[in-house]
Amino acid sequence: MAQESTSEPTLPSDEVLLMRAEEVARTLGLSRSKIYQMMSGGALPTVRVGRAVRVPKAALRDWVAHHTTEAA
Repeated sequence: MAQESTSEPTLPSDEVLLMRAEEVARTLGLSRSKIYQMMSGGALPTVRVGRAVRVPKAALRDWVAHHTTEAA
């Protein structure tokens, strides 16, 4: 019997899915404290794992795309 292939994409084992505030700050070129403000205020998408709060990398990309405006 042939094995069915799944349509789910496979990720490299070292692919980071959730980013810490420091990583988000470095990626966006903003201060760590500004990122913490944005995370706690709901401006950035977050995932809570126990006491840890992380930003999903894919959601961050979508957030940047959504908040990007073209120059007039």
